[in-house]
Amino acid sequence: MTTILPLGLLDKAISSRVWILMKDDREFEGTLRGFDDFFNMVLENVIELDNGKKNKLEQILLNGTQICLIIPGGEIS
Repeated sequence: MTTILPLGLLDKAISSRVWILMKDDREFEGTLRGFDDFFNMVLENVIELDNGKKNKLEQILLNGTQICLIIPGGEIS
């Protein structure tokens, strides 16, 4: 079995859509453009879901300490 580490998985998700759940219950879906060792992430063409309300954003920088879950290829339903 091949081992893949979290940063390796994210590296494979660059330029792909990801679904991110935050500690404050907000959700983001967007194209992953970059990240660092602290899991801070830059997303483009973003949909933010906050209390049932959808907002479209061109670009966003997410603080890695506030991220609970990252789903490569996921989408907000």
